[in-house]
Amino acid sequence: MQRKRLPIGIQTFSEIRQENHYYVDKTAYALQLIEQGKHYFLSRPRRFGKSLFLDTLKELFEGHQALFTGLYAEKHWDWSVKYPVLRFSFGAGVLTQTHELRQVLSKQLDMLEQQHQIRAQYPEYLPNRLSAFIQTLHQKSGQRVVILVDEYDKPILDSLTRPEIAVEMREQLRSLYSVFKESDAHIKFVFITGVSKFSKVSLFSGLNNLQDITINADYSALCGYTEHDLDTVFAPELEGLNRQRVREWYNGYHWRGESVYNPFDLLLLFKSKEFKPYWFETGTPSFLVKLLTQKQWFTPELMQRQVNEAILSSFDVDHMLPEALLWQTGYLTFAKVAQSRAGNWRYTLGYPNREVEAALNDVLLPAYGPERQPALVARSHLEEALFDHDLQALKESIHALFASIPNDWYRKNKLAQFEGHYASVFYSQLAALGLNVQGEDVTNQGRIDLSLKLEKRVYLFEFKVIDGEPDGSALQQLIDKGYADKYRAPGIEITSIGIEFGRTARNIVGFKTQTELTQRT
Repeated sequence: MQRKRLPIGIQTFSEIRQENHYYVDKTAYALQLIEQGKHYFLSRPRRFGKSLFLDTLKELFEGHQALFTGLYAEKHWDWSVKYPVLRFSFGAGVLTQTHELRQVLSKQLDMLEQQHQIRAQYPEYLPNRLSAFIQTLHQKSGQRVVILVDEYDKPILDSLTRPEIAVEMREQLRSLYSVFKESDAHIKFVFITGVSKFSKVSLFSGLNNLQDITINADYSALCGYTEHDLDTVFAPELEGLNRQRVREWYNGYHWRGESVYNPFDLLLLFKSKEFKPYWFETGTPSFLVKLLTQKQWFTPELMQRQVNEAILSSFDVDHMLPEALLWQTGYLTFAKVAQSRAGNWRYTLGYPNREVEAALNDVLLPAYGPERQPALVARSHLEEALFDHDLQALKESIHALFASIPNDWYRKNKLAQFEGHYASVFYSQLAALGLNVQGEDVTNQGRIDLSLKLEKRVYLFEFKVIDGEPDGSALQQLIDKGYADKYRAPGIEITSIGIEFGRTARNIVGFKTQTELTQRT
């Protein structure tokens, strides 16, 4: 296969097809949607290809057959019929006031009316103007209208730190989206995309026929790249890359169906051949970090939050559950999916991949006390100690990490008396290294506070907070519970480490280890 151009940041279908870029054919999904329904909603994280899919739909409905040569749609679509398409996007810029939202929508309507040579009616009230436009366009073209909305929720998300403005934005958008229901007789197809999944009651009350395909297994791979896509479309770009490492870093997003890679990450990886948190660095919402730190979550719990569909859908300006927010924005995904006997779905959330786990814990760590620069130095020493199996250096790096927490931080936070605090800080430090760390690791005898798999070596950690002298009880618990049994295998070296923190010292006062090697047979 010949190498093609990488479509980094390109959301225009025609540009990709005309200028010899790689393109993963999603047109079979488009035709399936059109054949099976009329009003759709899809939530996906940012930079996952939502805008490109909308542009593909636009070109399909407008009948630009030459762009689809060699794609599924070429021989499965009626190219003799062309539909008028209205595409709206709220993705550009940051809107801080509702009058700015009205200006953006008015400008987009101006352009669409000029394109279709239709004079605006009721210009003083946008919902009436849009309703009249849709009806007139249907009558003029002889075909019902296709409506595509990109980043439907961005005006609200941009204002989440100012709830009163966010509510006003929501109400403005609700009046707009209600037009789609009222104009149903004039509409062929509606597709709405965004990052978040606001409840229908608050935002789509007028669109009760909107079909949410966010966690429909049939459309799990509608956005993103599959393993098959890498083996076929992107095969020329895989040379020199460790495929398992690519998978661990960038795959793992599940919406109750096939697992997919983050497309933005992969394209930049193919360009640079370096493993970096490309997607995360494009902008993690500050309000998300603030919300997590305010809740003072035990960070290893992020890997095993159990939720149901009601929790995932309970998202609104005045009701934001961290679980729902993390899932909708792509920082957590479905790690396990189960269905009860009554037919109800249950989900266990977890990090999708190493990139998100490492980068998110890196930005969360300062909120748990450690100052950034000393923590970075301690992290470097920690990594060397683990790979060299230097247990004394490991102890010193952990001590330096907790010594970097200012005394004033403890005056404002009463967490020093809880084992969960120390486990959270150390877990975030390990996870920020991009290592294979597991918090609250389940065994048949209980839960290990932390486990770390590093090549042919496994580290098991148990933490205790004590008032008196260290007595080695943390290590003894690891031994008594037989936690090492889970990892015993030929050639695997297991190091059990019991760490005792002084409630007053707020640092290590006891550090005992035991190392064993399972002999090969």
